[in-house]
Amino acid sequence: MVATNPKNTVISMSYGESEPSNGAASNAAYNTAYQTASLQGIAMFVSSGDEGADSTDANATHATHGISVSGLTSSQYDVSVGGTDFGDTYAGTNSTYWNNYNNIWFESAKSYIPEIPWNDSCAGTLLANYAGYTSIYGASSYCNYLFADNPSYYYVTVVSGSGGPSGCATGTPATRGVAGGTCAGWPKPDFQANNIGKLAGLQIDNVRDIPDVSLFAANGVWGHYYAYCDSDPADLGGNLGGGPITACTGPAQTWPGGGGTSFSSPILAGIQALVNQHTATTWGRPNEQYYELAAGEYGPGGNSACNSTLGNAVSNSCVFYDVTQGDIYIPCTALSGSTFYDCYSPSGHYGILSTSNNSPQPAYNTTIGWDFPTGIGTVNAYNLVMNWPSP
Repeated sequence: MVATNPKNTVISMSYGESEPSNGAASNAAYNTAYQTASLQGIAMFVSSGDEGADSTDANATHATHGISVSGLTSSQYDVSVGGTDFGDTYAGTNSTYWNNYNNIWFESAKSYIPEIPWNDSCAGTLLANYAGYTSIYGASSYCNYLFADNPSYYYVTVVSGSGGPSGCATGTPATRGVAGGTCAGWPKPDFQANNIGKLAGLQIDNVRDIPDVSLFAANGVWGHYYAYCDSDPADLGGNLGGGPITACTGPAQTWPGGGGTSFSSPILAGIQALVNQHTATTWGRPNEQYYELAAGEYGPGGNSACNSTLGNAVSNSCVFYDVTQGDIYIPCTALSGSTFYDCYSPSGHYGILSTSNNSPQPAYNTTIGWDFPTGIGTVNAYNLVMNWPSP
């Protein structure tokens, strides 16, 4: 990553490991590498993760190790990129936002579509409500119904966009994978600390919070996902991320689909490349500008004209769309016996990941302005480029 005249001025990375599992030495190594890159004008974009607020339990059906974030995305020297889904299916407004067929450029959306956090879990409020359940924890919750009916059901999962506070960047956990013991989070960077009181939603917690910005990352639960293909004939016949490689021919609905913050991170990196091109310079730490623009747009009380729930009625001047509906709640159980870590479980097999074991404080929901599920929100690429400050 260290170079005299770096040609690559924007880098995206999608690896992840929770801070307590990664260990202090590895967390410091990534932080130093990103710092070196930023000093050279290289902007680092890193996926926030695909497991809600418990990065230790990635790919699991439920959380057991409590709240943690990835040590590869919690540095102050990278842009942590979260994930969203579209909210039209939940609202029953699909026909408002989609044509029945793709045009010759594969386009089918009619306008900007309201967004919600990407969350495939039965613990998510929107999915539970859609299934007819009003409770997200306790014996009568959707997750506990699914456990009793079919414990391997698809929605019993932690799969969702990740977000949360840095909690074990330094120090040593008392229990492997759990943010405890002598653990401490990275200090809150200036682009967050200096905007408290100026940008709605920012946490007064003295630590680095992620994500910074989000983009679409859904994988199909609400009927939305990325269709992908490969235009290089030499690649055909292989596989990509465990899925088949398909040529970019025929209708897009026949192509494989996928999702995750491993999609949203490189796309935001690509948008940053457009910023670099437009400003004819490099930006090694673009979070400074993202948060400055967001503070100007939202202010301390939010900006109702840029609220994502407006959908096609949202203002055409928004740089960011404020996602205010939904959450990244995931189910949890004890790690062993009766040892619970950040898991509120009053009854039933599954509880809900919570900042308290003793009261329902689920991790985490959207709010006006910045929040743990989506950070600043999502981006209007054209407005971001055109409103970027001069060098």
